[in-house]
Amino acid sequence: MNENKGTEIKRSSKAEHILSQINSKTKLGDLRKIAKDIKKDHELAMELWSTEEFLPRLLALLIMDKKLLSQEVLNKLDKDMQTHTFEEKNNIMDWLMANQLTKDKKTIALMESWENSPSALQRRAYWYYQARLRWTGQTPPDNTVDLLSKLEANITQEEPEVQWAMNFTAGWIGVYDEKYRARCINLGEETGLYRGQMVSKGCTPDYLPEFITIEVNKRQNH
Repeated sequence: MNENKGTEIKRSSKAEHILSQINSKTKLGDLRKIAKDIKKDHELAMELWSTEEFLPRLLALLIMDKKLLSQEVLNKLDKDMQTHTFEEKNNIMDWLMANQLTKDKKTIALMESWENSPSALQRRAYWYYQARLRWTGQTPPDNTVDLLSKLEANITQEEPEVQWAMNFTAGWIGVYDEKYRARCINLGEETGLYRGQMVSKGCTPDYLPEFITIEVNKRQNH
């Protein structure tokens, strides 16, 4: 007796219950609390993802089963993300990276193969992951010299969402690797990327000479 048959997607009562808890006032921390109760539920995740809405999609990324994230599935998620605004799209990809892709050797290997992916979001994840390895204090892989050469050669031609992640990687190399610091600062001066950027109080500007100086000082003063 479903009168809306054919016009409305029939969702499980579980999905409806979860969706009723999410509205424009929902914060990211609230999504994490909801996810903690659900734990892992890939089927529910895909139902939430199918809403095409930003917050339900973020929640979906928290409860997905990372073992089911093949390259094919990730390409489909990537394609779905293209319907979102620039900011939302980047947020969704970064959330996917941090909450799923970094948690399993198989998905880490996929991310590491995305340097030249035709997808800008996948290239962003590749570079953001390189930055993350450094800023979380893990011993970075011995690819720093290679990364720097690629940054210097390609950063100005990249898509804005990838450019930001590349710049971020250069920033953390400059902070943690003293022997490359001058080279990273020089990269920022030469490209002029993010020069004069206004940032909120307490936030570090993305302009490399400022970013590196501020972050290095923070670490020396502790």
